Amino acid sequence: MNTKKLSTTQNKELLKILKLRFEKNMSRHKGLDWDKIQAKLEKNNEKLWSLHEMEETEGEPDVVDYDKKTDEYIFFDCSSESPKRRSLCYDYPAWEARKANKPENNVIDKAAEMGIELLNEEQYRQLQELGKFDLKTSSWVKTPASIRELGGAIFCDRRYNTVFTYHNGADSYYAARGFRGCLKV
Repeated sequence: MNTKKLSTTQNKELLKILKLRFEKNMSRHKGLDWDKIQAKLEKNNEKLWSLHEMEETEGEPDVVDYDKKTDEYIFFDCSSESPKRRSLCYDYPAWEARKANKPENNVIDKAAEMGIELLNEEQYRQLQELGKFDLKTSSWVKTPASIRELGGAIFCDRRYNTVFTYHNGADSYYAARGFRGCLKV
């Protein structure tokens, strides 16, 4: 079982990667100060571990917002295409219901294992205001209970310079569909 803690060397390497990405993409987080973000990260090894998991699956996590009310920095997966956590059905009930060709895992459980939340549709649209993402892939997003209860799940992508929301059976999975996560620190 993973201890959800990185070594000192891993922490330093991850913080270096995150700082470089932060500096390279200042338009994503105007007015935010990296030193304050790093200070919060250094106090929370479990959050650093989750960011490491996002990085290991090529999510390219970056700060996209700051919530003044909760004093939390918000990280999203900012990779140009859906991170390399793909071919997953939506949740465990959908995975369990598959009779054949079950995928390795499901999005909800994988996100929980990583210590992150699945982006909801509003957050996905917020991400798309920061750049052009998922031009060739798609990403599952948090599905409202009313849709999920009927067997469906929703995903989003960007085509024709427009962000689309679609539906699929929650038990479906595709090599070009993954999920994007959110982490609050």
